[in-house]
Amino acid sequence: MTAESGDLIALLESGWRHVPVLVVGDVMLDQYVWGEVDRVSPEAPVPVVRALLRDEKPGGAANVAMNLAMLGASVTLIGFAGNDREAAALRAQLAEQGIKPHLISVPRASTTTKLRILSGHQQMMRLDSESSESISSDEYCQLISRALAELGDCAVVILSDYAKGALTEEVCQTVIGEARLRKIPVMVDPKNRNFVRYRGATAICPNRKELAAAVGETVADTDRLLKKGQKLISELGVEFMAVTLGEKGIAVLREDSWQHVPAVTRQVFDVSGAGDTVIAVLALALACGLSAETAARVANVAAGIVVAKVGTVPVSKEELLGALSENLPPQLDGKVLQLDQLITSVAAWRFLGHSIVFTNGCFDLLHVGHIRLLEEARRKGDHLIVALNSDASVRRLKGSGRPIVGECERAQVLAALTAVDAVVIFAEHTPLRLIEAIRPDVLVKGGDYTEDTVVGAQEVRAWGGRLELIPLVKGVSSTRLIVSSERNLRAVPVGV
Repeated sequence: MTAESGDLIALLESGWRHVPVLVVGDVMLDQYVWGEVDRVSPEAPVPVVRALLRDEKPGGAANVAMNLAMLGASVTLIGFAGNDREAAALRAQLAEQGIKPHLISVPRASTTTKLRILSGHQQMMRLDSESSESISSDEYCQLISRALAELGDCAVVILSDYAKGALTEEVCQTVIGEARLRKIPVMVDPKNRNFVRYRGATAICPNRKELAAAVGETVADTDRLLKKGQKLISELGVEFMAVTLGEKGIAVLREDSWQHVPAVTRQVFDVSGAGDTVIAVLALALACGLSAETAARVANVAAGIVVAKVGTVPVSKEELLGALSENLPPQLDGKVLQLDQLITSVAAWRFLGHSIVFTNGCFDLLHVGHIRLLEEARRKGDHLIVALNSDASVRRLKGSGRPIVGECERAQVLAALTAVDAVVIFAEHTPLRLIEAIRPDVLVKGGDYTEDTVVGAQEVRAWGGRLELIPLVKGVSSTRLIVSSERNLRAVPVGV
C-alpha cells in the first residue's frame, strides 16, 4: 500500500506523528459477561449461560478515543457521564491510556452502559442502560464551552454520535462552525437519521444502513443508495462521505465521483466497534495529509482486524503495522521478540488467516519432554508462540538456585527449534498479560495441569479459543535432571 506523501509504514511507526485529536460525543461503558452454554433453562426456552469472566471497556465515543490513543494520537475526549461507579471506571481506563477525559457529570443520569452476554463468539443478549433526557441546558453549555476551549490545540475533530443525547444540532453546529473558522477538519460518525445537524463538516462516515435511513432508500440497491448519498453531499456542504459497506468495503463519495475500496476477506466474529475504528483511522490519516481514498484503504484494513475479535477491542499500532506489511520489518526476522514486535507478527499471521498457539514455561535445561510438548503444540495451529519466564520469575517459582541457564540462552535455544515461531520473555508471575494481549486461538499446557489450574484458560475459552493439555513424557523433568547431576557429582571420588 502506497501513501501519497511519505511512507505509510514510517507514519504508523511514528504513532501518526502523535496528532492531537478532539473527540466529542456519546460516552459509554461496554460491559461483558463471558460464559459457556450447555443446557436450556427449565423455566423458559432460553439458554443458561454459566458466567466465567466479567469485563468492561470504554465504548461509544470513548472507544473511538481508545482506538486513537492505541494508534499513537494525543486524545482529548468530551462527553457526559453520571455520577456513579461506571463513570469512575471510564475515567480510570481512559486516563490509563493517556487520554484526557473531560466527562461532564450529570447527577440525575446514569452513565450509559451496554451489557453483553456472550458464549464463545456468540452474543446471547444485550442490555442497555441510558437516561439522556436528564441533561440540562446548563450542562450542554458546559460541554460546548469545553469543546471550544480544546479546539485550538487539536488537528482534527471527531463527532461520535450514538444518538444518546450529547450531540444535539446546537452542539454539532457550534463545534463545526468554530472548527471551520480555524480550518480544522471535522469527521462525523452519525447515528441520527437527519444529517442536517452535521452540515458543514469535512466528512460524514455512515454505514450502509445509516445512509439509507438518511436518504429514505433501501440498502438493497447499493448503486442507487450511493448516488443519493452524492446528492446529499452538496446539500450539506461536506467535502466527502466515507460509507462503510460491511463485507463490500468502503465507498468514498464526492459530489461528482465515487471510489470503491474493497474489503479484505476476514472471518467476522463481532462487528462491535468497527465503525469507531474506521473513523479513528480516517481522522488520523487525513490529519497527516493522506487523501480520503488512501485513508479509506488503511481504515479498511484496521476494520478487518477489529471484526476478527470478540467484543469492543481497539486496534493497536502494532496490529495495523503487521496487517499492512507484506514483508515484516527486518528487526522482526529473529524469533526472540519484544511484546510490541510480537503483536505486529501476530497481526500479520492473522491477516493471512492463520491460527495462533500459545504455551509458556521456564524451559530450564531443555529435555525430551519439552521437545515433545512443543512439537505437539505446534500441530494444534499454524504458529506457536512460547512465553518464557525471566530469570527473576524463575527464581520466584523454583528457588534461589534456579535457573541453571539464563533467560537469553534459554530463549535462543527455544528459538532454534523448528516447531517454535516466536519467543517472548515475561517477568510477571503468570503470563496472563501476554495472553490477553495476544489472544491466542489455542492455549497449550502439559498434562500435569487441569483445566481449572491453567492461567488464561477462562479468558481463551471466553473469546472462543480452546485449551489443549498435552500428556507428559513420564520420568522426565528439569528438576530430576538437576538432582541427578548433583548426585552424580557428589559420587565422583575426590581427585578424579
